[in-house]
Amino acid sequence: MAHRHAVTGRRAALTALGALVATGIPPAVAAEPTPPAGPLPSAAQTIGADRAPAPVLRALQRDLGLTPAQASRRLVNEAEAGTRAGRLRNALGNRFAGAWLRGTTSQELFVATTHATDVPTIKAQGAKAVVVKRTLRDLVAAKRKLDAAAGRVSTRNTPLWYVDIPANRVSVEATNKAAAAAFVKAAGLDAKSVGVKVAANRPRLLADITGGDAYYIDGSARCSVGFSVTKGQQQGFASAGHCGKAGARTTGFDNAEQGTFQASTFPGKDMSWVAVNDQWTATANVRVDGEQKVQITGSVQALVGAAVCRSGSTTGWHCGQIEQHDTSVSYAEGRVDGLTRTTVCAEPGDSGGPFVAGVQAQGVTSGGTGDCKSGGTTFYQPVNPLLRDFGLTLKTAAVQPSAPQDKVTQAWAAGRVYEAGVTVSHAGVRYRCLQTHQAQGAWAPARTPALWQRV
Repeated sequence: MAHRHAVTGRRAALTALGALVATGIPPAVAAEPTPPAGPLPSAAQTIGADRAPAPVLRALQRDLGLTPAQASRRLVNEAEAGTRAGRLRNALGNRFAGAWLRGTTSQELFVATTHATDVPTIKAQGAKAVVVKRTLRDLVAAKRKLDAAAGRVSTRNTPLWYVDIPANRVSVEATNKAAAAAFVKAAGLDAKSVGVKVAANRPRLLADITGGDAYYIDGSARCSVGFSVTKGQQQGFASAGHCGKAGARTTGFDNAEQGTFQASTFPGKDMSWVAVNDQWTATANVRVDGEQKVQITGSVQALVGAAVCRSGSTTGWHCGQIEQHDTSVSYAEGRVDGLTRTTVCAEPGDSGGPFVAGVQAQGVTSGGTGDCKSGGTTFYQPVNPLLRDFGLTLKTAAVQPSAPQDKVTQAWAAGRVYEAGVTVSHAGVRYRCLQTHQAQGAWAPARTPALWQRV
């Protein structure tokens, strides 16, 4: 990979970061499950947003200009909005055109539909309705055409393309308008339906067992630990794919022998995982300010507009907002699809480090532009696809084993990654997923209406 530098200390960088280079009534069921004892937890209670650690709240205050009360309220609002958006996605079906958040405390949830008749349904959930021309399915299909075109033509001058949900279109960022026009034409899309932004910068990689700690690859490069994971009895951590190839050896922040890359995907995706030796113990911790840590409790995917924070071995703990999911980035070293774009700053050596929303794991740092003095844009590889592709289980805090289930009817299972909209059976009842996440043991559908809706 380009721009590797020799390690000269704990803060040595792998690459330089700069200009962009690299509800109706449920049907009857055969067997009613035993009603859960006591009141069901709210969305904020389910994912821990109502008890966010102090370092998370302080960073949100610093980076988003919030008061302590606003920081706390924002996390609760975002958790509750995620569930409402999931319910509306299920209710609207193919007419659903996306959801996003706005406001200082994320107090405004917008939900888009292609049918004006859905407006009362959206408003009934406390959301603001937006009637648009294209469904989310249409936008994703258009994005896939751009993905396909990128395999046939050069993307050197069109390094970024994504689904812009609030604008109800796909967008392309290019170094000039001619390059954008050629790319859109190659994809067979109507130029009037695609947003174009001209930008001189091109993203590049930030490559330079507590999330955010430094680790070194073959003694010559540095990245940051993402999240602790397990595969069976083997412990390890997730990080960025461009940090190392399968077989590469790693040492920890203290230069002690640590582990070996077991799998790595880059380009295409930017994900990897390292199996560690018995001298290292996987924890649910992510480093924030100094020696302070927060514990991850799950991987519920946050909405566009939600606050998100990042930890890295170069610049530490910084926050911003999610701008787009499913973004394609053409780095000098190769194209990566499915990234999430944020306003969080980052610098060389932060690559691989964890992005979190409250205490929910979101992804591992990939690349971007700018720095933490002038600000910038940073992309992360979402963690749920990483867990699914490599068959990993996220290490989380306060996970309790689920009660024994009927093996004949069980489809839901702890440890699986579920996408919003999929349907499972659990104790003889069918549920539809509201928010993408990896199922934790204590998150059985009957106990988590924030994540599952009975159908």
